[in-house]
Formats: sequence, C-alpha cells, structure tokens
Amino acid sequence: MKGLILSGGKGTRLRPLTYTRAKQLVPVANKPVLFYGVEAIVAAGIRDIGVVVGDTREEIQNALGDGSRFGARITYIEQDAPRGLAHAVLISEKFLRGEPFVMYLGDNLIADGITALVDDYRSIGCNSQILLARVPNPEQFGVAELANGTVIRLTEKPREPKSNLALVGVYMFDDTIFEAVRAIKPSARQELEITDAIQWLVDHGKSVHPHIVSGWWKDTGKIEDMLEANRIILDTFTARGLENVDSGCRVEGKVVVEPGARLVHSTIRGPAIIGEGAEIRDAFVGPYTSIGAGCFVERCEIENSIVLQGSRLERIPVRIADSLIGTNVRIHPGVERPRVHRFLIGDNSEIGLV
Repeated sequence: MKGLILSGGKGTRLRPLTYTRAKQLVPVANKPVLFYGVEAIVAAGIRDIGVVVGDTREEIQNALGDGSRFGARITYIEQDAPRGLAHAVLISEKFLRGEPFVMYLGDNLIADGITALVDDYRSIGCNSQILLARVPNPEQFGVAELANGTVIRLTEKPREPKSNLALVGVYMFDDTIFEAVRAIKPSARQELEITDAIQWLVDHGKSVHPHIVSGWWKDTGKIEDMLEANRIILDTFTARGLENVDSGCRVEGKVVVEPGARLVHSTIRGPAIIGEGAEIRDAFVGPYTSIGAGCFVERCEIENSIVLQGSRLERIPVRIADSLIGTNVRIHPGVERPRVHRFLIGDNSEIGLV
C-alpha cells in the first residue's frame, strides 16, 4: 500500500502568514502540521509516499527531504495549479497504480493516527473507504448522505446540506478511482472534485465503505482551527525538560522545555511548550501556548497562542491571547496602553504598539 499527501494550495484563510510559507508547514505544538500526516502514514506501515506539491514545492521539499528522517521514501509530484483533489489523484497515477493507497490532506490532523483505519480498509477489501465526521458547519465541506450505513450521495460544499457528515481529509482507494476521475467533469469552480469521483464509484456499483470518526479531527485551514489543534496536541504531552529550570520560576502542569531554552523569573502554566533556545524572562506563559525555537519573551503575558521561531515579544502591557504570530516578528510597546491585543501576523514583521 502507498501513501499520497496533498501539499499544494495557497492557504488563503491563514493569510498574511501564508504569504511567506506553506500552510502545511505552520507548526502546531512546535511541529509542522504536515509532519503529523507523514508520521501517521508511516505508523500505519506505509513507507512509499508521494507528495503532491505546487507553488511551495521548494519549501515542502526542504522540510521533508527524501523522507528518510521519517523512515519513508518520498516522491514529489508537481501540480501546475490547484485543479482539485481528484486532479491530484490523476497526476499521481504513474506513482500509485497497481497498489491501493491512502490519500491524506496535508493540513489535516486526526486523533490517534490512521493505523486502525488502514487495517480496517485492508480487512474489508472494498474499492474505497471514506472517513466522515459530524460537524456543525457541513456546508463548508464535502458532505455524505448515508442510508442504512451505505453511502448514497456525496456533495461538495452544498448550500443546503442533507446531513452533517463531513468528509475528513483521509481517503483510501484502489485502482478503480482512476477510471472514476477520468469519467467526471470539472465542477463550477473548474476543479475535479474528489466527491464527484467517489459518487461515480457509488453510481457504478463499486464498494465505498463509510467510517465515522469518533475521535477529534481538525482541518487546520483557519486560525481558530490551528489554535484548537494546538490545544488538543499540547493536552497529550507529558512534562519534560524541567530539570534545568531556574529556581526563581514557577512551572505548573504539562510543560515541555526543549534543549537550550532558558526560563528566568517566569511562570509557565501548562499545557505549553517552550522551543529550543528560547528565552522567557519575567513573563507569564499561559495554558495552550507554543513558543517556537529561538523566541524571546520578556515582561509580558501570553496564552492560547502560537509563536513561531525567532520572534520577540517585549514589555507588552496587556495579555496576548488567541494569537498566531509568524517567524522573526517583533512586538514591543508604544506610548499609550491599549486594552487588549489579538494578532495574526506574517513573517519578518515588526509592530510598534501605540
């Protein structure tokens, strides 16, 4: 069995951060989202992985390399433009044909990985297995309708959804999917939709098995989803790296301090992670916060936030919360004191607060 990870797309919902980086490489709990997908596929016993890339090919390739660091072999497949998930399958046919495969959207996170789901697919022997999750906003996803546990219809982002079962970004297929993709036409947005391809399988008597996900699943395309994924993953951590914490610090709960990080006269309340070489001085880092490598946080308070590597937060007079701050950002005080801050800031920025 092979793996296919989709890592194209422009990440428009995370701009301005994604003007300067691939959305799949934005870190959650100090690890790029994409890495969780690669690790989940490898943990399921799949070592041969194709990665579909677009404009951010060089950045993705630099991050993943040849896959050896993950125990995998990675082949890069270039997509000239975002033409739909089914188009990504079609251009990957040469790499995939002859073996069943799992397709994983590179900006998705799934609780407990996909090992049990892959084992389920292998044991059933169906043409396709789709993962579904109940969501409050199905109109933003591909939606499945079931009858007596059988898939009868799939619709991409319907205006009036017939169910609340959204397609999770993990699919399993055999070679019949290539026939399906060739048979469908582009949608109104001029993309080959994977929902249309799966509907073709259903309409032509192929076996499509639905699996409803019971644990959490996140599509990390928006800031609130990134922050929620960060909270969920930090909650799974156990405290480590606390042996060298300064005696003048107060550390509570599940806190991870990575090598070379320095804490001075500060309070860290977990779940939280302090990245390699970061310095926290006279500060409060509250629950569900990830501080990236090489960051400097001085005389300020921050919680429920993600700060990417190399950023500096200096002498901020009010608490920062619910924020996603890019790399090499500097935030420092101005003359007057505002009452609250909330940030979504791109890389290499500097903000003077007034």
